[in-house]
Amino acid sequence: MQLTASATGRTERTAPRDADGMAVASFVLGLLGLLVLNIFLGPIAITLAAVALWRGTKRRGRAVLGLGLGVADLVVLVTLMQMDNTVSWSF
Repeated sequence: MQLTASATGRTERTAPRDADGMAVASFVLGLLGLLVLNIFLGPIAITLAAVALWRGTKRRGRAVLGLGLGVADLVVLVTLMQMDNTVSWSF
C-alpha cells in the first residue's frame, strides 16, 4: 500500500497500480487459457491473482475470477488429458 496526499490535505492509502493491472491480467489470461495454452496460462493466471490479492488490489473481484479461471484451466487440461491419454488437446 502507498500513502498519497489528496487535495484536502488528507493522507489516503491506495493500492499500487501494478496490483490492479495484475488482477486484470490474471482474469484475461485465465479466460484465454480455457481455449489455448492452458498448461502455461493457468499457472500464470493463478500467480498473478495471488500476487494482486496479496498486494491489496482494488479489483479484488477480477483477481478472484482470475484465480478461479486459472484453476479451471488446469482442471480442463487434466480432464482432457485423461480422456485422450495425451499431454495436449485440440477441438
